[in-house]
Amino acid sequence: MAKEIVNKIKLQIPAGRATAAPPVGTALGPAGIALPDFVNRFNEATKDKMGDILPVEVYVYDDRSFDFKVKTPPAAFLIKKAAGVKKASATGSKQIAGSITKAQLREIAETKLQDLNAYDVEAAMKTIEGTARNMGIEIKE
Repeated sequence: MAKEIVNKIKLQIPAGRATAAPPVGTALGPAGIALPDFVNRFNEATKDKMGDILPVEVYVYDDRSFDFKVKTPPAAFLIKKAAGVKKASATGSKQIAGSITKAQLREIAETKLQDLNAYDVEAAMKTIEGTARNMGIEIKE
């Protein structure tokens, strides 16, 4: 008999740095998940991506067991990291906060492709380029 998913929780957690403190504890505690178990499994699975913020979907089953799926970092996080800026522009494309190259744009698009609603890298690049433009990040040739 297959286990039934009774809850799906989405979180964004720094790779390899999950703790039972909020926001992890407050989101997963009420679902009945053993927090130390989740924290240990998540940190072990993401230790090679230290420094990145990772979205994770936690699936809670009817027997209180769980699985989780780690996604690629948010596009905005990857763009800021590539541009070397701490904050994006508050006014979007009106104010330039930084820049990335076409090669960096392609690299981000290839990383995000599995999580985007795009058929190929070119379409993913257009999506990421739009995100970058809205953040005030310029794309250089």
